[in-house]
Amino acid sequence: MATDLDVIERVIDIDASPETVFTLLTDPAEYVKWKGRLAQLEPRRGGLFRVSFKDSAARGEYLEVVPNRRVVFTWGWDSDDPNPALTPPGASLVEIDLEPKESGTLLRLRHSRLPDETSAMHRERWSFYLDRLRASACNRHGRPAA
Repeated sequence: MATDLDVIERVIDIDASPETVFTLLTDPAEYVKWKGRLAQLEPRRGGLFRVSFKDSAARGEYLEVVPNRRVVFTWGWDSDDPNPALTPPGASLVEIDLEPKESGTLLRLRHSRLPDETSAMHRERWSFYLDRLRASACNRHGRPAA
């Protein structure tokens, strides 16, 4: 298994404040509006990160949380996932930075330490879910998503 030859990086503009986006990233009730079915989030250093989907769950640990600016957590699939050994809990790293802009927030996402075998899947899913995050943030502000 080759690892981390391809880091996923995304940069998106969101027409909402960093505070709004941060809430969508750290509040369990808000998180599931754009990703997952159930979220157990303890957004503090060492806190639990766990998001359940239809047939699987991702789990990790928060490494850094700077309100309205930065969220860093490990990411991997719980043992109920069909291929947990490829990315076990805590194996990969997700870093999300929020930068205030006149029009809202610039979000930078970096997902690293992924095995090559799962990079394409994670790349596709991040594109899908970041679009949903943008729409959720805009809906909270009563604005249409761009």
